Amino acid sequence: FNQLLAGLGLQIPVDLATDLRTALASPEILAQAPHIGSIPIVCNLPAALIVLLLTWILVTGIKESARFNVLMVLIKLFTLGLFVFAGFFYIRPENWHPFMPNGWAGVQAGAAVIFFAYIGFDAVSTVAEECRNPAKDMPIGIIGSLVICTVIYVVVAAVLTGILPFSQLNVPDPLSLALHSIGRDRFAGLVAVGAIISMTAVLLVFQLGQPRIFFSMARDGLLPPWFAKVHPKHRTPHVATILTGLVVAMFAAFARIDEMVDLTNIGTLFAFILVCGGILVLRIREPHLHRPFRVPLFPWVPILGIFSCLYLMTGLPQITWVRFGIWLLVGLVFYAAYGLKKSRLTSKT
Repeated sequence: FNQLLAGLGLQIPVDLATDLRTALASPEILAQAPHIGSIPIVCNLPAALIVLLLTWILVTGIKESARFNVLMVLIKLFTLGLFVFAGFFYIRPENWHPFMPNGWAGVQAGAAVIFFAYIGFDAVSTVAEECRNPAKDMPIGIIGSLVICTVIYVVVAAVLTGILPFSQLNVPDPLSLALHSIGRDRFAGLVAVGAIISMTAVLLVFQLGQPRIFFSMARDGLLPPWFAKVHPKHRTPHVATILTGLVVAMFAAFARIDEMVDLTNIGTLFAFILVCGGILVLRIREPHLHRPFRVPLFPWVPILGIFSCLYLMTGLPQITWVRFGIWLLVGLVFYAAYGLKKSRLTSKT
């Protein structure tokens, strides 16, 4: 984003475009930043403002959010299609040799990080109540989008690594860099603009799902009841959405993106393990439960899902495990002190 603005002749002060964690490790940034006493005033202001804007869009209603998301997805597809079209004939197959230069360990580490791109598929299920026919729409939507996006990811990655060796792609804007390297500067500019705009679609999905999880938890008694409040006009869980937006904006402003990605990945992978485990438990304990959609190849699919997620989790840094353990402990303490007593499931039993 900052590089795009620089290309347009605009410049955000570095102390307002850098997270606090990064700034504390950079004496140059700290020297430029204003201070209140000995405390530096440093934050990633654009990131926080984008999160707050999306929070407002989500509060206004699911239909408005869906229209906005469709527009962003169309821009994203156009951007990726433009990149593939502009770079396809510049692929050098020798860049793909060796095919796995870092072996399976490199694949595992990369998969654990890139898993971040697949979190949106899980978020789709959080809007099941707002679908006309959830039993039919959810499986088609999740599986269909998963297959389509995987194909797109593979094609884009193949073209990208075919244009430039992978060792040169550790930059914030690899698609634009690849197009610049083959002289497609105009295409590179369009791709950069499209990438910035379409990134909001990813943020929107994340912001859409989490408040609805809080809403469901509050309705089940696991969180305070005000998390389940619905806006009288827009019919959205506005309290949960606003609180989520404020917390996310704070982390966007002050935390490092790579640390947040790792924490998001390990938390989501663990949640997927619980989902797979829940399928096993429900199928055994409630064999006669009505199931509009049944997991095929039971029990092998959920078992494979559990071990796959565990495998990816082992590829994440040790410090991520420590932070995850602390956060999990906080959640368990809250559940023991509040959720266990208030849970509707507990009251039934």
